[in-house]
Order: sequence, then C-alpha cells, then structure tokens
Amino acid sequence: MERPLTLYAIYRSQSDALPRAVPERFSWFAALLPPVEALVHGLWDQLALVLLGLAALAVGARYLGPDAAVWLYLLLAVACGFSAPGAMRRALGRRGYRPAGYRLAADADLARLAALEARP
Repeated sequence: MERPLTLYAIYRSQSDALPRAVPERFSWFAALLPPVEALVHGLWDQLALVLLGLAALAVGARYLGPDAAVWLYLLLAVACGFSAPGAMRRALGRRGYRPAGYRLAADADLARLAALEARP
C-alpha cells in the first residue's frame, strides 16, 4: 500500500545546517497534549496561549458549568492541532530559518532530502 503524500514547508538557516521540514497538516500530538508539544518544540508563544486558555477555562467553568468547560477544552485542543504548523513556522523564522519552498513527500526525511537535492 502506498503512503499518502504530505505537503512540507522547507526552511533553511544561513549556515550549512540541514533544512527543516514542517508538515502542513493537523498535529495529533498538539491536539492531545498541547503544553507538552509546545515545550518539546520550543513554541513559547503557543505555550503561553494554551496556559492562558486553560486558566480561563478553569475560572470560567465555575460560571459556564463543567459540560461547557469540557467542550471548550476540546475546541481549544483542536485549535492547537490546526495551529501547530503555523506556530512551528513562526518559531523557525525567529531562530533565523528562512522559507525555501514546499515539497510533497511521504515523510519529513524524504522532504528534506528532496530539498537538498534541489539545492544549487
């Protein structure tokens, strides 16, 4: 069975380091464990927003009720899953990486290899 292709955004730094590949798809890791994913990838802005959202839900659960708080947490988790690629791209930009195009590949390593092969 053939693996589906994913679109990867390729980022290169000014040095001769290997390029980074960011998948342009929903992140289950970010949806299931938003604070852990933010810590692992160094996404400090996303971590601050998730913690702020969790604090607002903890305070708001008192007024909204527990059922509404659970549904709002699920909405927050889904939003984190969809926003993870954008947060990773912004973090790479702050670290000095610049966009170098897009590649379709079965996984991140193949996308990075295709970017290296296309390098002049």
